[in-house]
Amino acid sequence: MTPHRIGIPAGDRQASPPPEGPRIASLVPSATETLVALGLAPCLVARTGFCIHPADAVRDVPKVGGTKDVNLHKLRRLMPSHVIVNVDENRRETAEALRDFVPHVIVTHPRRPEDNLVLFEQLRAAFSDRPGVDERAAALSAGFRAALARCRAQAHPVEKVLYLIWREPWMTVARDTYISTLLAEAGWHTLPDVDGGDHGAGRYPVLSGDEPWLRQIDRVLLSSEPYRFGPAHVAVAQALCPQARVQLADGELLSWWGARGAQGLDYLLSLTAPG
Repeated sequence: MTPHRIGIPAGDRQASPPPEGPRIASLVPSATETLVALGLAPCLVARTGFCIHPADAVRDVPKVGGTKDVNLHKLRRLMPSHVIVNVDENRRETAEALRDFVPHVIVTHPRRPEDNLVLFEQLRAAFSDRPGVDERAAALSAGFRAALARCRAQAHPVEKVLYLIWREPWMTVARDTYISTLLAEAGWHTLPDVDGGDHGAGRYPVLSGDEPWLRQIDRVLLSSEPYRFGPAHVAVAQALCPQARVQLADGELLSWWGARGAQGLDYLLSLTAPG
């Protein structure tokens, strides 16, 4: 089925950007951080309001709305040559509309830790003409491989985990999301045992709170994003799974891929430590 397109009138389309270098718009927080790590901060001409890291590098980059409500008219005026989008974070119709006036729309979709290596190569290939990008991409790949090796070198007892990202209603993650596959590196298998598919709401199941399998949960992780769970929510989560250990978790470290991937694996190891 052909998705609905947010059309840009032909007469309003901008010409190709000037030839001094790429003009990059990132509509994905993880991608924005990774572009900066690759040394591409001077090329950023647009970001979303959620692209907040690293703060000193993105502070003066114009905002063009959120990940789900991109201001296409403002973005068009900024004349990007490249726009980075993500299957989970951005709407398909946004990506389709971008193709009307952006020469290069780069679609990302890391679904497991190893996909970070694919991402680094994807961005390296797109911007390899910029000084230092090849070397920085190689360093990111090496750092990630080392972190993955550290994680896999540990013996991890298998646990059943509920990773909560929202309340009222409760929402969690499907098995084929980046978060779930990252947790699996530590022997933590998320429930429910369902795949959400390539995109859509099924990737983030809604819970009623009375599912029988909730009694099987060994550990509940309360993410700091997109819902900001805090100490006040521990008791209500404990009531959901009385037998489980409830922990607060840094959602950025466990869900942001790219430049933060290695740090996320090391953070995961710290969560598994006794105590």
